[in-house]
Amino acid sequence: MDKKVIIIPTYNEKENIDRIIRKVFSLDGGFHILVIDDGSPDGTAGIVKELQKEFAGKLHLLERAGKQGLGTAYLTGFKWALENSYDYIFEMDADFSHNPDDLPRLYDACANGGADLSIGSRYCDGVSVVNWPIGRIIMSYYASVYVRKTLGMKVYDCTAGFKCYSAKVLRAIDLDKVQMRGYGFQIEMKYTAYKLGFKIAEVPIIFVNRKEGTSKMSSGIFGEAFWGVLKLRFRKIQGKS
Repeated sequence: MDKKVIIIPTYNEKENIDRIIRKVFSLDGGFHILVIDDGSPDGTAGIVKELQKEFAGKLHLLERAGKQGLGTAYLTGFKWALENSYDYIFEMDADFSHNPDDLPRLYDACANGGADLSIGSRYCDGVSVVNWPIGRIIMSYYASVYVRKTLGMKVYDCTAGFKCYSAKVLRAIDLDKVQMRGYGFQIEMKYTAYKLGFKIAEVPIIFVNRKEGTSKMSSGIFGEAFWGVLKLRFRKIQGKS
C-alpha cells in the first residue's frame, strides 16, 4: 500500500485540531498526519501530543519556535515526508475549509488518474466557495485569473492550498530554492511543477470558510503573491540535477 501523509500547519487551532485529526483517521486509505505547529500559545501542540498516545505511529508532530510562515512549514514537512519515504504528500488546512472526505479523490487523481499533482479546486467547475464575503471571493478568483494569464499555466485555482503531490514531484524540485513564503508559496510550487513537465489535475471541491478560530490571511500576503508572480514569469525554473 502507498504511504500517504497529510501535512497540516497550525497556529492557534485548538478549536479544530482534535476534530480534524479524528476525521482524517476515520477515513479508509491508511492516511498519516504530520502537524507542524509554530509555537501556538493556545496549546494546539499539547492537544496533538495527547492524541499521539491514541494514534501512535500515524500522528506526527514537529514544533517550531514562533510564526515562520505557511511556506516554510510546508517545506519543512515536505523534507520530513521524503526522508520518511512517503509516496504521496498532501497539504490541508486544519479548519475544515478543506473537507477531509475529498482526500481519497485527490489521491485517486494521482495514484490512478495519471496526475503527478492534484489540486482541490474551487474554480475549475464554476465558483464553489461557501460563506466567504463576496469581496474575498472576487479577490481570490481574479487572483487566479491574474496568475493564469501572467504565467500561462492552465490551472483555474492557482492559489489553492488543498493538494496531493506524488513524491517524485517534490524530489525533482529544489526545495531550498523556493522563494515565496506566504500566499505566493502555493503559486510558486504549482508553477515549478508545471514548468518541470509534471501533469497537474484539478479535482472540483466545495470550499467552506472556517467556523472556528481565526483566519491567518493579510494584505501583505497578497502583496507578496502579486509581485512574486511577476518575478516568476521571468525566472528560469530548474529542478534538482
